[in-house]
Amino acid sequence: MANVKSSAGIKPLIRLLTCGSVDDGKSTLIGRLLVETDSIPHDTVATARSVRRGGSTIAAGEIDFSLLTDGLEAEREQGITIDVAYRSMSLLNGSRLIIADAPGHEQYTRNMAVAASRSDVALVLLDAARGVRSQTLRHLTICALMGVSRVAIVINKLDIFDFSQAKFEELSADIAPAISRLGIKAHAIIPLSALAGDNVVFKGNNLDWYQGPTLLEYIQNQELAADSMTSPHFGIQYISRVDTFRGLAGTLVNGTFKVGDEVIILPGKKRATISKMVTFDGELQSAGHEQTLNIVLEPEVDAARGDVLHLASNAKPPADRFTANIVWLGESELIHSRSYLLISGSSSTPAIVTTIRHKVNIESGEHDSARVLKMNEIGVVEIATDSPIALSNYADSRETGNFILVDRSTLNTVGAGMVVHALRRSENVTEQAYEIDGAKRAAQKGQVGKVLWFTGLSGSGKSTIANQVAKELYALGRHAYVLDGDNLRLGLNKDLGFTKEDRAENVRRVSEVAKLMVDAGLLVIVALVSPFRADRDQGRELFEPGQFIEIWVNTPAKLCAERDPKGLYKKAAAGELPNMTGIGQEYEAPLKAELVLDGVKDVKENTEIVLDIAK
Repeated sequence: MANVKSSAGIKPLIRLLTCGSVDDGKSTLIGRLLVETDSIPHDTVATARSVRRGGSTIAAGEIDFSLLTDGLEAEREQGITIDVAYRSMSLLNGSRLIIADAPGHEQYTRNMAVAASRSDVALVLLDAARGVRSQTLRHLTICALMGVSRVAIVINKLDIFDFSQAKFEELSADIAPAISRLGIKAHAIIPLSALAGDNVVFKGNNLDWYQGPTLLEYIQNQELAADSMTSPHFGIQYISRVDTFRGLAGTLVNGTFKVGDEVIILPGKKRATISKMVTFDGELQSAGHEQTLNIVLEPEVDAARGDVLHLASNAKPPADRFTANIVWLGESELIHSRSYLLISGSSSTPAIVTTIRHKVNIESGEHDSARVLKMNEIGVVEIATDSPIALSNYADSRETGNFILVDRSTLNTVGAGMVVHALRRSENVTEQAYEIDGAKRAAQKGQVGKVLWFTGLSGSGKSTIANQVAKELYALGRHAYVLDGDNLRLGLNKDLGFTKEDRAENVRRVSEVAKLMVDAGLLVIVALVSPFRADRDQGRELFEPGQFIEIWVNTPAKLCAERDPKGLYKKAAAGELPNMTGIGQEYEAPLKAELVLDGVKDVKENTEIVLDIAK
């Protein structure tokens, strides 16, 4: 942990998180803690005596402690905390304390989760007047998942109940089951009043029945054990090149490297020996936890940003299948079978959530079955990455056991994950190479393998045009095959419905089948509604450049409904098809389709246009 003295002589550091539901008094508590320890500039305190939030009832001249941790103008205007506010103070024992004041509103849970991932100690506030709320339990659950080693339940606003011991014991009993089921062993329950000041820094006269420490004493008395230092690893952030010098720049964590150590570079599994370690202050013979440096290897094996150096004696093989806890942060639902970008440190790779095992009921702790995860829900998932990645179990290393999922179209962070373990199947499956490849098989047929992916509304004419194209190619002696959406749902995809997650899996399966057929040297014609852009883009990535031809049959929805060849629009109008594309479910038109066909035109004319690029 960062609070342990390092070999570089860095002073101890404790990262403290304050969290809980909205209006539980987090900002007021931290503001008072800073003021009463003289840890905030006097002019800032003077401002807090004169500036007031909207609707504030604090008397003129009194300090509004909650203002001292607000960094955004919008926060002061709305009277809420939006972003995580960070403040620093020094403790009497010589430690430096970094305080993170996390927002309480549910829509800002993502901000709190990020702060928790870096925290050593958490204060989960509980408003005595409102009791244990859903957001209280959500934040407590996230603290447990993120590996926060010490958690204090701070029962605030006891002044409302005249500092009643009975009220404190009642609330302690209410929160106890959650603490137990989350396995939080190192915890405390502390009564106080952030507004009145009792038991924050000074004991006061109103809590004589309480024999425990004040909040400040609790924080200062933490003797945080170091993380396991038996698995040192070094994430490469960039390659340093100066004249003849070529160093691997990054930060060493979880142990010590020495000159002469044999290391293995993951995921490539190349081996080398550390010949030199360099910092701005000169060369080192030994480097320790959280040391930033350049490492020179002998021989100079190929390594790149995102690779990780491990000691060869204890390196674990990289994997491409993981079970992980995940906090879903995106406004759109987590959909299994949809591709996201998985980022851990400086490593990144496309990844698919193959299974949502369950979501966690934050009220009861029970595991509820789920097909999707909504914003701020917590679940356990299985993830498959496109390429092996060196991730550790989160319980072993917070630095290399965490990751985020990024939406590939918006580049927004949508999930925060903690690896539970790698799945054995990732070690037991190896790609087998064959000498006869797709290019040779296609050359044997006198053609170039590719996929013609027709997308559009039901009734747009996809299958009709696809059928005509297949006939013309057959007449020309070309080897083609049609993968039709409805036909596949009679066999391969008969288990799938029409929800977003099922449509994503439908497209994934069809894409994988099409890839195999292209590898066989065939011209593959796909006729599939495939309404979501992200799913089609995911399919495209399976193919080499030029092999995937997206064809949008652009037909007005009104005309599609008039045609209604399968009677689907009639059923949708009667309420029998709630997920009908274009009516109950959105259709996302291609943005960069290789070919756009006017579905109003004659089939023969459209067929000729397609044949020009299919041949």
